[in-house]
Amino acid sequence: MRDKTCCFTGHRRIPADLRAVIAVEIEKRVTELIGQGYIFFETGGALGFDTVAAQVVLRVRDRYPSIHLVLVLPCRNQTDGWSEHDRRMYNYILNAADDVIYTSEEYARGCMYKRNRKLVDDSSVCICWLKHPSGGTLYTVNYAEKCGIKIINIADN
Repeated sequence: MRDKTCCFTGHRRIPADLRAVIAVEIEKRVTELIGQGYIFFETGGALGFDTVAAQVVLRVRDRYPSIHLVLVLPCRNQTDGWSEHDRRMYNYILNAADDVIYTSEEYARGCMYKRNRKLVDDSSVCICWLKHPSGGTLYTVNYAEKCGIKIINIADN
């Protein structure tokens, strides 16, 4: 199913004035991929880009009910320390997802990288928002490039 799966990775902090622009670009790319036969869209459940991507996939799923939102989560206690507002959005997405995969039961060193590798290993395309040359997003995009999957960096637009 890798040839029908797209993953997302991006920064946690998105300027408020860019959220809508990013959502429009994600929707455009997801719709294009659906036209190419993609049906699985995986996100890691983090704040920021992952949340925007999941919201877009859920919205697009209303028009294309054959697509699936798959959450690949690093651990069951990922939201420890999050605000109540962020937890509510996370739980909404969690309940609306078609499938949920946990790569670890509890938070432990390296569980985020394990989640990121799983996202890439499952996919043939990675839609990302990579603006800063550091952190987990850079790690994931570099790993995706090593694995030879197509990278669509919407930050380049």
